[in-house]
Amino acid sequence: MGRIMEWAARSDHLRGIPRKTVITAVGAFARAVANLCNRTTVHNADTLMNLVRSRPPGVPLITVSNHMSTLDDPVMWGGFKGLLSLDPELARWVLAAEDICFKNPVFSYIFRTGKCIPITRGGGIYQEHMSEALERLKDGSWLHTFPEGKVFQEDVPIRRLKWGTASLIARCPVTPIVLPIIHCGFDEMMPEKYFYGKRPPLPLWSKNLRVVVGEPIEFDVPMMVETAVSASRHVMVPPLQEAKWPLLSSAGKELDETAQRCLYTALSEKIQSSLETLRLLAKPL
Repeated sequence: MGRIMEWAARSDHLRGIPRKTVITAVGAFARAVANLCNRTTVHNADTLMNLVRSRPPGVPLITVSNHMSTLDDPVMWGGFKGLLSLDPELARWVLAAEDICFKNPVFSYIFRTGKCIPITRGGGIYQEHMSEALERLKDGSWLHTFPEGKVFQEDVPIRRLKWGTASLIARCPVTPIVLPIIHCGFDEMMPEKYFYGKRPPLPLWSKNLRVVVGEPIEFDVPMMVETAVSASRHVMVPPLQEAKWPLLSSAGKELDETAQRCLYTALSEKIQSSLETLRLLAKPL
Protein backbone atom coordinates (compact mmCIF):
# COMPACT_ATOMS: atom_id res chain seq x y z
CA MET A 1 0.00 0.00 0.00
CA GLY A 2 1.39 3.43 -0.95
CA ARG A 3 1.52 6.51 1.19
CA ILE A 4 -1.77 8.35 1.58
CA MET A 5 -1.69 11.78 -0.11
CA GLU A 6 2.01 12.22 0.59
CA TRP A 7 2.10 15.02 -1.96
CA ALA A 8 -0.24 17.11 0.22
CA ALA A 9 2.21 16.87 3.13
CA ARG A 10 5.07 18.48 1.22
CA SER A 11 6.03 22.00 2.26
CA ASP A 12 6.06 23.19 -1.37
CA HIS A 13 2.57 21.88 -2.16
CA LEU A 14 0.76 24.84 -3.76
CA ARG A 15 3.57 27.09 -2.46
CA GLY A 16 2.82 26.06 1.11
CA ILE A 17 -0.48 27.96 1.22
CA PRO A 18 -2.67 24.97 2.25
CA ARG A 19 -0.25 24.01 5.04
CA LYS A 20 -0.09 27.56 6.37
CA THR A 21 -3.88 27.91 6.19
CA VAL A 22 -4.60 24.65 8.01
CA ILE A 23 -1.96 25.08 10.70
CA THR A 24 -2.97 28.69 11.34
CA ALA A 25 -6.65 27.75 11.60
CA VAL A 26 -6.02 24.69 13.78
CA GLY A 27 -3.59 26.66 15.92
CA ALA A 28 -6.15 29.41 16.48
CA PHE A 29 -8.73 26.77 17.42
CA ALA A 30 -6.28 25.17 19.86
CA ARG A 31 -5.47 28.49 21.51
CA ALA A 32 -9.17 29.35 21.82
CA VAL A 33 -10.04 26.01 23.42
CA ALA A 34 -7.02 26.06 25.72
CA ASN A 35 -7.13 29.71 26.83
CA LEU A 36 -10.60 31.14 26.21
CA CYS A 37 -12.92 28.18 26.73
CA ASN A 38 -10.80 26.55 29.43
CA ARG A 39 -8.03 27.37 31.89
CA THR A 40 -4.67 25.93 30.85
CA THR A 41 -1.42 26.03 32.78
CA VAL A 42 1.88 24.88 31.26
CA HIS A 43 4.85 23.96 33.44
CA ASN A 44 8.45 24.03 32.20
CA ALA A 45 7.34 25.36 28.81
CA ASP A 46 10.73 26.90 28.07
CA THR A 47 12.37 23.48 27.79
CA LEU A 48 10.17 22.56 24.83
CA MET A 49 10.23 26.02 23.30
CA ASN A 50 14.03 26.12 23.35
CA LEU A 51 14.33 22.67 21.80
CA VAL A 52 11.83 23.50 19.05
CA ARG A 53 13.52 26.78 18.17
CA SER A 54 17.22 26.28 18.77
CA ARG A 55 18.36 22.66 19.07
CA PRO A 56 21.54 21.74 17.15
CA PRO A 57 21.06 21.59 13.35
CA GLY A 58 20.12 18.16 12.05
CA VAL A 59 19.16 16.81 15.48
CA PRO A 60 15.56 15.53 15.49
CA LEU A 61 13.15 16.01 18.39
CA ILE A 62 10.56 13.47 19.52
CA THR A 63 8.00 14.51 22.12
CA VAL A 64 6.06 11.70 23.79
CA SER A 65 2.96 12.03 25.93
CA ASN A 66 0.04 10.23 27.48
CA HIS A 67 -3.16 10.12 25.40
CA MET A 68 -6.28 11.35 27.20
CA SER A 69 -8.56 12.52 24.38
CA THR A 70 -8.95 12.84 20.65
CA LEU A 71 -8.14 16.56 21.01
CA ASP A 72 -4.86 16.22 22.92
CA ASP A 73 -3.22 17.34 19.70
CA PRO A 74 -3.68 20.20 18.87
CA VAL A 75 -5.14 21.63 22.11
CA MET A 76 -2.10 20.79 24.25
CA TRP A 77 0.04 23.08 22.08
CA GLY A 78 -2.48 25.92 22.36
CA GLY A 79 -1.47 26.56 25.96
CA PHE A 80 2.11 27.49 25.05
CA LYS A 81 2.97 31.16 24.66
CA GLY A 82 4.29 32.45 21.38
CA LEU A 83 3.68 30.90 17.97
CA LEU A 84 4.28 27.22 18.78
CA SER A 85 0.83 26.21 17.47
CA LEU A 86 0.66 28.76 14.64
CA ASP A 87 4.01 28.63 12.82
CA PRO A 88 3.84 26.09 9.94
CA GLU A 89 7.60 25.58 10.00
CA LEU A 90 7.97 25.15 13.76
CA ALA A 91 4.80 23.05 14.14
CA ARG A 92 5.21 19.39 14.98
CA TRP A 93 4.68 16.39 12.78
CA VAL A 94 2.41 13.92 14.53
CA LEU A 95 1.47 10.27 14.11
CA ALA A 96 -2.31 10.07 13.66
CA ALA A 97 -4.67 7.09 13.57
CA GLU A 98 -5.63 6.30 9.99
CA ASP A 99 -9.08 4.97 10.96
CA ILE A 100 -10.01 8.24 12.71
CA CYS A 101 -8.25 11.04 10.84
CA PHE A 102 -8.10 9.65 7.31
CA LYS A 103 -11.63 8.33 6.78
CA ASN A 104 -12.19 10.08 3.47
CA PRO A 105 -10.31 12.24 0.94
CA VAL A 106 -11.36 15.54 2.54
CA PHE A 107 -10.17 14.52 6.02
CA SER A 108 -7.02 13.03 4.52
CA TYR A 109 -6.14 16.26 2.73
CA ILE A 110 -6.75 18.44 5.79
CA PHE A 111 -4.75 16.24 8.15
CA ARG A 112 -1.97 15.79 5.61
CA THR A 113 -1.54 19.53 5.09
CA GLY A 114 -1.60 19.83 8.89
CA LYS A 115 1.58 17.70 9.13
CA CYS A 116 -0.11 14.48 10.25
CA ILE A 117 1.30 11.09 9.29
CA PRO A 118 -1.29 8.28 9.06
CA ILE A 119 -0.58 5.17 11.11
CA THR A 120 -2.53 1.93 10.84
CA ARG A 121 -3.00 0.60 14.35
CA GLY A 122 -1.85 -3.00 14.39
CA GLY A 123 0.06 -2.46 11.14
CA GLY A 124 3.43 -3.02 12.78
CA ILE A 125 6.57 -0.93 13.16
CA TYR A 126 7.70 -1.48 9.58
CA GLN A 127 4.53 -0.22 7.90
CA GLU A 128 5.09 2.27 5.09
CA HIS A 129 4.10 5.39 7.00
CA MET A 130 6.54 4.61 9.82
CA SER A 131 9.23 4.89 7.17
CA GLU A 132 7.83 8.33 6.34
CA ALA A 133 8.04 9.33 10.01
CA LEU A 134 11.64 8.16 10.03
CA GLU A 135 12.35 10.34 7.00
CA ARG A 136 11.03 13.39 8.85
CA LEU A 137 13.38 12.60 11.75
CA LYS A 138 16.29 12.23 9.35
CA ASP A 139 15.41 15.75 8.17
CA GLY A 140 15.92 16.93 11.77
CA SER A 141 12.22 17.65 12.31
CA TRP A 142 10.04 17.59 15.43
CA LEU A 143 7.72 14.58 15.71
CA HIS A 144 5.09 14.01 18.40
CA THR A 145 3.88 10.51 19.29
CA PHE A 146 1.38 8.94 21.67
CA PRO A 147 3.26 5.72 22.46
CA GLU A 148 0.39 4.19 24.44
CA GLY A 149 -1.25 3.79 21.03
CA LYS A 150 -4.81 4.79 21.96
CA VAL A 151 -6.86 7.04 24.24
CA PHE A 152 -6.94 6.07 27.93
CA GLN A 153 -9.01 8.25 30.27
CA GLU A 154 -8.60 6.26 33.48
CA ASP A 155 -6.37 7.70 36.19
CA VAL A 156 -3.95 4.77 36.21
CA PRO A 157 -0.21 4.30 35.62
CA ILE A 158 1.15 4.65 32.09
CA ARG A 159 0.45 1.43 30.24
CA ARG A 160 2.95 -0.71 28.36
CA LEU A 161 4.06 1.29 25.33
CA LYS A 162 3.87 0.25 21.71
CA TRP A 163 7.23 -0.20 20.04
CA GLY A 164 6.78 2.34 17.25
CA THR A 165 8.49 5.25 19.01
CA ALA A 166 11.34 3.03 20.22
CA SER A 167 11.89 1.73 16.69
CA LEU A 168 12.17 5.28 15.34
CA ILE A 169 14.78 6.14 17.97
CA ALA A 170 16.81 3.03 17.13
CA ARG A 171 16.55 3.41 13.35
CA CYS A 172 17.38 7.12 13.18
CA PRO A 173 21.03 7.81 12.20
CA VAL A 174 21.17 10.72 14.67
CA THR A 175 19.72 9.82 18.07
CA PRO A 176 16.71 12.11 18.61
CA ILE A 177 16.20 14.26 21.66
CA VAL A 178 13.25 12.60 23.43
CA LEU A 179 11.13 14.86 25.64
CA PRO A 180 8.31 13.50 27.86
CA ILE A 181 5.11 15.51 28.35
CA ILE A 182 2.15 14.73 30.60
CA HIS A 183 -1.20 16.49 30.40
CA CYS A 184 -4.22 16.36 32.71
CA GLY A 185 -7.87 17.41 32.43
CA PHE A 186 -8.24 16.64 28.74
CA ASP A 187 -10.51 13.72 29.59
CA GLU A 188 -12.95 16.22 31.10
CA MET A 189 -12.75 18.53 28.09
CA MET A 190 -13.44 15.71 25.61
CA PRO A 191 -14.81 12.66 27.46
CA GLU A 192 -15.09 9.45 25.46
CA LYS A 193 -18.48 8.63 27.00
CA TYR A 194 -20.45 11.81 27.45
CA PHE A 195 -23.90 11.41 25.91
CA TYR A 196 -25.24 7.94 25.13
CA GLY A 197 -21.69 6.61 25.28
CA LYS A 198 -20.35 9.04 22.68
CA ARG A 199 -18.02 12.02 22.67
CA PRO A 200 -19.55 15.53 22.73
CA PRO A 201 -19.72 17.20 19.31
CA LEU A 202 -17.59 20.09 20.61
CA PRO A 203 -15.03 20.34 23.41
CA LEU A 204 -16.51 21.16 26.80
CA TRP A 205 -15.52 24.37 28.55
CA SER A 206 -14.59 25.75 31.99
CA LYS A 207 -12.21 22.86 32.61
CA ASN A 208 -8.78 23.03 34.22
CA LEU A 209 -6.17 21.75 31.77
CA ARG A 210 -2.57 21.16 32.77
CA VAL A 211 0.49 20.41 30.63
CA VAL A 212 3.76 19.41 32.31
CA VAL A 213 6.96 19.25 30.26
CA GLY A 214 9.73 17.05 31.60
CA GLU A 215 13.44 16.98 30.85
CA PRO A 216 15.01 15.13 27.90
CA ILE A 217 15.44 11.40 28.41
CA GLU A 218 19.04 10.29 28.06
CA PHE A 219 19.64 7.20 25.92
CA ASP A 220 22.99 5.47 25.53
CA VAL A 221 21.88 3.75 22.34
CA PRO A 222 25.21 1.97 21.60
CA MET A 223 25.22 0.46 25.10
CA MET A 224 21.55 -0.50 24.81
CA VAL A 225 22.24 -2.14 21.46
CA GLU A 226 25.10 -4.16 22.98
CA THR A 227 22.86 -5.25 25.84
CA ALA A 228 20.03 -6.20 23.46
CA VAL A 229 22.31 -8.27 21.24
CA SER A 230 23.71 -10.07 24.28
CA ALA A 231 20.25 -10.68 25.77
CA SER A 232 18.89 -11.99 22.46
CA ARG A 233 21.39 -14.85 22.52
CA HIS A 234 19.58 -16.26 25.54
CA VAL A 235 16.08 -15.99 24.05
CA MET A 236 14.67 -19.31 22.89
CA VAL A 237 13.13 -18.97 19.41
CA PRO A 238 11.07 -21.87 17.96
CA PRO A 239 13.08 -23.44 15.09
CA LEU A 240 10.23 -23.13 12.60
CA GLN A 241 9.45 -19.50 13.44
CA GLU A 242 10.38 -17.34 10.47
CA ALA A 243 11.73 -13.83 11.05
CA LYS A 244 9.39 -11.18 9.67
CA TRP A 245 11.48 -8.06 10.26
CA PRO A 246 14.45 -6.91 8.21
CA LEU A 247 17.85 -6.68 9.86
CA LEU A 248 18.45 -3.39 11.68
CA SER A 249 21.79 -1.61 11.52
CA SER A 250 22.23 0.44 14.68
CA ALA A 251 25.35 1.65 16.49
CA GLY A 252 27.55 -0.44 14.20
CA LYS A 253 25.68 -3.67 14.90
CA GLU A 254 23.33 -5.85 12.85
CA LEU A 255 20.25 -6.73 14.91
CA ASP A 256 17.95 -9.59 13.97
CA GLU A 257 14.30 -9.61 14.99
CA THR A 258 14.96 -11.10 18.42
CA ALA A 259 17.62 -8.50 19.23
CA GLN A 260 15.34 -5.73 17.97
CA ARG A 261 12.57 -6.90 20.28
CA CYS A 262 14.98 -6.77 23.21
CA LEU A 263 16.14 -3.27 22.20
CA TYR A 264 12.64 -1.88 21.64
CA THR A 265 11.50 -3.29 24.97
CA ALA A 266 14.37 -1.57 26.79
CA LEU A 267 13.83 1.77 25.03
CA SER A 268 10.06 1.64 25.62
CA GLU A 269 10.45 0.80 29.29
CA LYS A 270 12.73 3.79 29.78
CA ILE A 271 10.19 6.11 28.11
CA GLN A 272 7.36 4.55 30.11
CA SER A 273 9.25 5.06 33.36
CA SER A 274 9.94 8.72 32.53
CA LEU A 275 6.29 9.34 31.65
CA GLU A 276 5.08 7.64 34.82
CA THR A 277 7.45 9.66 37.02
CA LEU A 278 6.20 12.84 35.35
CA ARG A 279 2.57 11.72 35.70
CA LEU A 280 2.96 11.33 39.46
CA LEU A 281 4.56 14.78 39.72
CA ALA A 282 1.77 16.30 37.65
CA LYS A 283 -1.10 14.90 39.73
CA PRO A 284 -2.92 17.58 41.75
CA LEU A 285 -2.21 17.48 45.46
